[in-house]
Amino acid sequence: MHLTYPHSAKFTLFTLFIFSNCVHGYSKNNVIESPLLTQKIGTNRTIVVDANGEGDFKSIQDAIDHVPNGNSKWIIIHITKGVYREKVRIPRNKPYIFLRGNGRGKTSIVWSQSSPNNYESATFKVEAPHFLAFGISFKNLAPRGITNSAKNDKAVAALVGADKAAFYHCAFFSNHNTLFDYKGRHYYDNCYIQGSIDFIFGHGQAMFHDCEVFVIGDPRAEIQGSITAHYRQRHNENSGFVFVKGKVYGIGDVYLGRAKGAHSRVVFANTYLSNTIIPHGWSNWSYPGSTRNLYHGEYNCHGPGSGSKDRAHWSKQLSDEEAAPFVSINFVRGKEWLPAW
Repeated sequence: MHLTYPHSAKFTLFTLFIFSNCVHGYSKNNVIESPLLTQKIGTNRTIVVDANGEGDFKSIQDAIDHVPNGNSKWIIIHITKGVYREKVRIPRNKPYIFLRGNGRGKTSIVWSQSSPNNYESATFKVEAPHFLAFGISFKNLAPRGITNSAKNDKAVAALVGADKAAFYHCAFFSNHNTLFDYKGRHYYDNCYIQGSIDFIFGHGQAMFHDCEVFVIGDPRAEIQGSITAHYRQRHNENSGFVFVKGKVYGIGDVYLGRAKGAHSRVVFANTYLSNTIIPHGWSNWSYPGSTRNLYHGEYNCHGPGSGSKDRAHWSKQLSDEEAAPFVSINFVRGKEWLPAW
C-alpha cells in the first residue's frame, strides 16, 4: 500500500539541547540527534500529530492506527510540543515506526493508572519490532502505593516488548516499575529514568548508554529501593541490563539491583554512582534461591557510591577482559539493526 500525506506532514529537523550537567557527556561530534536518525532511516513518509489540531491527527494512537498492518518501510510520526493524555500502544503488526518528539521537556505521553498487572498499567507499550523514539517523556502519574505490601501499586510508564527498539533523549517517570524492559534487544541513549522500586525491570537484553538514573528511595519499603530487577532463569539466555557511562544519583538509599531469577544479570560500567547507593550494592531480597549464578557486576565505576569494600559477596568487580563483552554495542548486536550508534 502506498501512503500519501497532506502538505502539513512535511517535517522539520530540529536539535535537542544537551544538558551540561552530565558527568560523562558526548562531544558534539557523536551525539545522536533527530536529524541524524531521520537521515539514517531514509524516509519521507511523515504523519504529524498536534494537540491543537494543526497536524494530521490530534491523537497519537489515531496516528499509529493509520499505519498499515504489516508495514515494511519506516514511517515517522512527528509528535509536536504538548502533553498527550492517552494510553498508547504500538501492536506487533506495525513495525518500522519512528516516534519523533520535540524534546523530552516538550513532548509528553501521560497517563495515571496502577494495577496488579504491569501490562495493564503501562502508559506506553511497544510490541512491534524496528521501533525508534526520540525526544519524548513517558509518564505514569499514579499515586505511590505502599510498595512492600500493596498489590495494586504497579505503575509502568513504558513497556518495551519488541525486538530491535531504541530510545534516544527520552525520559521515563513513575515510582514503582517505571520501565518494563520486557523482552528483546533494546538500546537507550542519553535517556533519563526516574523511580523507586524495581524501576528498570524485565527479561530484556538492553544497553543504557550515557543515561541518567534518578532514584527516589521509598522508606516504606523493606529495602527502600532498587534500580534494577532483572529476570533471567537460565545461563544461556541472551538477556541482561548493561549501563555504560552516565550517572546514578537521587534521594534516599537504594540498591543497584536485586535478583528476579537464578541467573539475573546486570552490569554497571564507567558509571558515576552517588552516595545514594547502599554500600552492600546488591540484594537478593525476596529471591529464595542460591546466589551462585547471579551476575551482578561493576567495572571502573566512580563516585562516592562506587566503593567495593562492603559489596554483596556474590557481586563482581570486573576485569578489563570480563567487562569487554558488556561495554560493546555488540552486547545487543547493535551493528545489525541500529540506524545510528
